[in-house]
Amino acid sequence: MLVKDIMQTDVATVSPLATIREAMQKMRARGVKSLVVEKQNPHDAYGIITYTTVLRTIVAEEGDIDLINVYDVCTKPAISVSAELDVKHVARLMVKHDFRRVVVLRENTLEGIIAMNDIVQPILALADQ
Repeated sequence: MLVKDIMQTDVATVSPLATIREAMQKMRARGVKSLVVEKQNPHDAYGIITYTTVLRTIVAEEGDIDLINVYDVCTKPAISVSAELDVKHVARLMVKHDFRRVVVLRENTLEGIIAMNDIVQPILALADQ
């Protein structure tokens, strides 16, 4: 099974210049726990911002989330894999380094995202057969 077979292609993204409040609103509206942070230029890397990052920022900044840009607190570069990679390799990478999600790129262009749940569900389905 390849990454492209189970990845999510409808990726929620956010501008690096968006505020933390805007990112939170986008997460809530899309029903997701993370957003891929868009590149600022073609040679830049994608980033990722999660609920955990937002929570840490709120605590550290004592709730002043309108003055902080996503770019200042996101994880960048986001860990990325190819859509043609076997899922077992991605699973090992995620477990070994405690990643919950990775970005899927094709020729440095965002193609999807894969979360730990995306991997677990097909494996459980295989076990039931």
